[in-house]
Amino acid sequence: MITVKDLRPHPLDQVHRLIEPGPVILVTTRHRGIPNVMTNGFNMMVRHAPPLIACTIGPWDHSYQALVETGECVVSVPTADMAATVVDIGNCSGADVDKFEEFDLTAVTGDQVQAPLVAECFANIECRVADTSLVADYSLFLLEPVRAWTDPSQPRPQLFHHRGDGTFTLDGPTVDLRDRMTKWQYLT
Repeated sequence: MITVKDLRPHPLDQVHRLIEPGPVILVTTRHRGIPNVMTNGFNMMVRHAPPLIACTIGPWDHSYQALVETGECVVSVPTADMAATVVDIGNCSGADVDKFEEFDLTAVTGDQVQAPLVAECFANIECRVADTSLVADYSLFLLEPVRAWTDPSQPRPQLFHHRGDGTFTLDGPTVDLRDRMTKWQYLT
């Protein structure tokens, strides 16, 4: 029988490496007419319908002020082939660099928000800030998707997930267990 003595303690400041939040995403904003894009690895779906996304964006991020002032953004979902570029985007600040130009990204005008979509990404989700009550204490924005787009030329995108230490996990094979989702059939 295993006891706690048989287990190894894990540092609390590395717990995020045990429970990976979601795929690495890009968050775009438009502030005072200037588009910006940032890399984000701390995000998650909060609910299915109406959809709600949680995203950590703090005052240390150039996009923070834009999100606070405009109340809108686009969550863009890059694929694994963009991983190196996405990391590079996260290694610089929009205060110093026009990231769309620097990383040869194509800004696409959305339908519901002023922030640009990223053409190279598999999916783009136009969002409005739904709740800021957790921003002051946790830098956690709750975002309400108002329009979503996918690229039909990418029918089986491979997403990537940050493990919190500079390594990434790629999506692998899909396991289809829809027939076992008896309580949640409306989601299948």
